[in-house]
Amino acid sequence: MQPRPKRQRRLKAKVPGLFHLEAHNRIELTGTLTAIDAVRYTPAGIPIVELKLAHQSAQTEAGRKREVVIEVMALAAGEAANKLAKSPLGAQLRLTGFLAHKGKGRVQLVLHINDFEFI
Repeated sequence: MQPRPKRQRRLKAKVPGLFHLEAHNRIELTGTLTAIDAVRYTPAGIPIVELKLAHQSAQTEAGRKREVVIEVMALAAGEAANKLAKSPLGAQLRLTGFLAHKGKGRVQLVLHINDFEFI
């Protein structure tokens, strides 16, 4: 009989004082634009575009080289959405933004783009 795996310990989301800490959530990522949806609009009229970025790099972890190959879901709002919507697939980008859940009640993380540049 297999031993039962230990239960993962989790911090309850509504711990008093949890969000009074100075928090940082800033991501910078380079990669290749592999997919982009058509622009959609929020009820307030803000343009939104969702995209996927392929990233590959070599990182050091625990003193050893590690090859990282990921595909990241991202979204842009406002003027950034309008500009990114015109970008060709295969474009090389440097994105800066923050991580947040894809939507209320969902656990999937998405990179919300604050700024970008073509590289």
